[in-house]
Amino acid sequence: MSKFKLASRIKGIAIVAACSVAGALALVSSGPAQAGETEVYTISVGGLLYDKWYKIVDGTVPKKTHPSYGDKGKKSGKGTWRCKECHGWDYKGKDGVYAKGSHYSGIKGIRGSAGKDPKAIAAIIRDKTHGYTKDHLTDKEVNALALFVSKGQYDMDKYIDSKTKAVKGDAEKGKPYYETMCSKCHGLDGKKVKDMKAVAYYSNKNPWEILHKIANGQPAEAMPAMRILDDQILLDILAYSMTLPKE
Repeated sequence: MSKFKLASRIKGIAIVAACSVAGALALVSSGPAQAGETEVYTISVGGLLYDKWYKIVDGTVPKKTHPSYGDKGKKSGKGTWRCKECHGWDYKGKDGVYAKGSHYSGIKGIRGSAGKDPKAIAAIIRDKTHGYTKDHLTDKEVNALALFVSKGQYDMDKYIDSKTKAVKGDAEKGKPYYETMCSKCHGLDGKKVKDMKAVAYYSNKNPWEILHKIANGQPAEAMPAMRILDDQILLDILAYSMTLPKE
């Protein structure tokens, strides 16, 4: 049986049916895996694991800094076991947004693994360098993470300018999507969630992270995974979110 905590921590992952005439949300169970689960669902789960795996699994959560994190990094503790902490939200590691600043680790990204055999990637996740044992992640979870690395990465440079953070989206087109799919939780102004800053604060500061979360959801929260939608729609939603009040 899967050890995903999504069943207890998240009531459901809302996937928008792109072919729906009404454009309604189809709520997909986030409980134990069933035969015939779609690839896009598994990739979205892998995206959550890439973000913060220890929020959604029953495995052991490391307390000490990852042994492969190295002495170039400025972080410590369990946060260094997050895939994104070394490989970045743009998946380019030391060659991308994390080339400098507090998240610099000197570790390369995962862009070179895009399109590779998920089984080979799963083996890398299990190797001595990465060190994710079955005490951390089950085989099913590792396979979902590997599938994300192989098939779920976005080529961020095509969508977001690395220097200006400009997003290749249409805010006007993104507005109705945001209003109908995001505002119930985040509010029309993006400030409804009290324990976080305004949506626009995050989307303008780190659009790569927000695109990742729009596509895959937020670990341990009832945020829908919208990966099933066309990439351009996700960019339009992101572009609109950047126009909302930052405070």
